[in-house]
Amino acid sequence: MATAFQIQEFDDPTYDPFLSDEVNFGDDLDPYPRIHALRLKGAVLPGSYRENMGYPCFYSGVPKFTVLGNKEAEIVLTDTAKYSNSGYRPTLGATFGMGSISTLDNPEHGRWRKIFQKIFLPQYVRTWGGTIVDPVVHGLMNKFINRGEADLVVEFTQRYPFEVIYHQLNLPETDVHTFQRLAIGQTDYVNMAKAQEAGVKLGEYFKSLIDSRRANPGDDLVSMLATTEVDGEHLPELVLVSFLRQLMNAAGDTTYRGTSVLLTALLQNPDQFEAIRNDRELIPAAIEEALRWDGPVVSQLRCAINDTELCGVTIPAGAYVDVVAGAANRDAEIYPDPDKFDIFRTRRAHYAFSRGPHICVGQHLARVEMTRALHAVMDNLHNLRLDPDKPAPEIRGIMMRVPAHIHVRFDRSA
Repeated sequence: MATAFQIQEFDDPTYDPFLSDEVNFGDDLDPYPRIHALRLKGAVLPGSYRENMGYPCFYSGVPKFTVLGNKEAEIVLTDTAKYSNSGYRPTLGATFGMGSISTLDNPEHGRWRKIFQKIFLPQYVRTWGGTIVDPVVHGLMNKFINRGEADLVVEFTQRYPFEVIYHQLNLPETDVHTFQRLAIGQTDYVNMAKAQEAGVKLGEYFKSLIDSRRANPGDDLVSMLATTEVDGEHLPELVLVSFLRQLMNAAGDTTYRGTSVLLTALLQNPDQFEAIRNDRELIPAAIEEALRWDGPVVSQLRCAINDTELCGVTIPAGAYVDVVAGAANRDAEIYPDPDKFDIFRTRRAHYAFSRGPHICVGQHLARVEMTRALHAVMDNLHNLRLDPDKPAPEIRGIMMRVPAHIHVRFDRSA
């Protein structure tokens, strides 16, 4: 479907937003020993998570704290009377827009979230698995299935969740390349001018797209979001545009990272991979364990509304509080032998999708995409194993985690 508005490229066409990942999110191979060492100092520590890990902080001029305990993480993420999501305004708000539900608190947050939840209910999302996700997955795999080898990140996981979004939005093929560059560039907070430029240009594009779909609605996600109402209310344009800006990162980027980590963990633990091959009822457990063991988003931010105290530490009003989900998900008091990837462990709720009223609205779609991807891998890439002649996958980052490559071999299709 064509749009009346031509999507605009970065003013500097040489700028590469894909190189921003390591600068913004770190390049650490294994941050967990340092996270554990911090946890031994206390469940709540002064300083931001990035500062405590030896990286520059994105925000200054306010007190900062790092939360590393499981119980303390639960308190901060669920007690909305004491902790606000407004801390995201200088970053997400500056690029996705101040209408982003990630920056809003109740009552605004609850009012607009109801519309998103209505569209992303599990019964609706499951139907996308067969109509949208499967064709994308198989279309990508068909390009390398007869080769007997592949890089599952570059050729598969890095691409498929984004292509799912293109299909959901029914974007013109001619717009996809520039759209992805702008969407990725929005989170280059080290180069904030570029991030804001991307947000402005995507905002102009989406406003045109919304006008077009409202005039001629279809069954795509933009049409659904533009026309769905709850309690007689439609989404305001500010909130809708902010959500669409964020969709690429919240639904595409995190799913690509989560799926890449899942495949890495299974290939590095072939006995568990074989167990899943023999019993696919284990797939949900494998997905939840991958999200717990090395979830794509290591740290989540909140802001103290009033002076408060947490685990004996005084936190003043306005302080930024980094909740380290990666620490909460590896709390030895909750998860025995927490650094081990084990799909057979007793399942307990994790923090990969956050907790409380801001729990990820797209979590059901993420699970559908990860499930369909794993089924497709087992159905089509027989005798899949890591390529012994190429470097092993390395999951890197302190804020967002992902391997750059997963080199594999498999039996060629007959």
